[in-house]
Amino acid sequence: MLPLEEARARVLAGARPVGIEWLALPEALDRVLGRDVVARHDQPPVAVSAMDGYAVRAADTEPTGRWLRLVGESRAGGPAPPALAPGEAVRIFTGAPLPAGADAIAIQENAELADGRVRFSRASEPGEFVRPAGLDFHVGSVGLPAGRVLDPRAIGLAAALGHAWLPVRRRPRVAILATGDELLWPGEPVAPGRVASSNSVALAALVRRLGGEPIDLGIAPDTPDGLAGALDRLGAVDLLLTSGGASVGDYDLVRRVLGGRGLELDFWTVAMRPGKPLIFGRLEGVPVLGVPGNPVSALVCGIVFLRAMLLAMLGLETALPVEHRPVLRDLPANDQRFDHLRARLLRREDGLAVEPFERQDSSMLATLAAADALILRPPHAPPVAAGSLVPCVLLEAALRLP
Repeated sequence: MLPLEEARARVLAGARPVGIEWLALPEALDRVLGRDVVARHDQPPVAVSAMDGYAVRAADTEPTGRWLRLVGESRAGGPAPPALAPGEAVRIFTGAPLPAGADAIAIQENAELADGRVRFSRASEPGEFVRPAGLDFHVGSVGLPAGRVLDPRAIGLAAALGHAWLPVRRRPRVAILATGDELLWPGEPVAPGRVASSNSVALAALVRRLGGEPIDLGIAPDTPDGLAGALDRLGAVDLLLTSGGASVGDYDLVRRVLGGRGLELDFWTVAMRPGKPLIFGRLEGVPVLGVPGNPVSALVCGIVFLRAMLLAMLGLETALPVEHRPVLRDLPANDQRFDHLRARLLRREDGLAVEPFERQDSSMLATLAAADALILRPPHAPPVAAGSLVPCVLLEAALRLP
């Protein structure tokens, strides 16, 4: 069995960044920026007022109570204000450009008006309530770096930087094929020996949540011809993801059928639990990831391997979000397989602690759905006493773009 970290490194080595497409700002939300986006102008382009008040020469406001002559106004989007001469002031509003000669804003709360003149109860300091040109950013500066996930803040900044279209990574296309005569379409009545095909929909949801485009190839029966027929529907994709058929039973056909079509097998079986029978290789240049049929194994492999591949294709950091939390009960020594224990987070007075579920059977999807974390137990890890810190993958963070 291949060690987990080596298997993960091989999978990542097989992931190639996808290309770039241009999207209008409203369509770019939650996409991954493919190139740096730089400012096309200074922001603000000229010095502007941060308050409603009067543009003045700070020296003219001393001593307090000195009358200044009003010579015009400045408002955002209005005509250019007149330049200030000594002893003059201009009425100004928030965001409006400073007149030439002004170096401060005297706020209106301190102003007294009479006969076209204004005076102030407080002297101004040079630069007071002035937003200088380029305060937010300067032309040519990188406003959004490549790899940024475009949330509403980033979309707004892109607009302010002067961009209506953004270069984003296209969504990786992932073909998903479930295998097994026992599988039913979700919603069909359950029959003896039959189960709902939960893996394909769960993995498709994971692909979509992590920025990919899932393509459902349906359910292939446990026959070579049935599996080959499903593969005939494979179009131009970035990854083929199979579920089930990766073990050693008579009806586990994925390796055999894909091998007959030219699969270059990199590895099969990983020293991990759940998820030992994992396949990785390339078929006509397309990476192939085959996860086990047990639903928990399939999703844990999706979190450990599929997530890493998708993030690598999008040019993002692939490390899992791991934190150390105290465990609420003793853990025995681990064997040779890297273990992922489903666990819940519990809030205590001293912070969050983690409690593994009593039963960890790889068919129990309900416990994974209820879990907040996966406790990581490396191969041959020694026993851990309750209260000790253990590394945990936080599922809320792992199941979305970083």
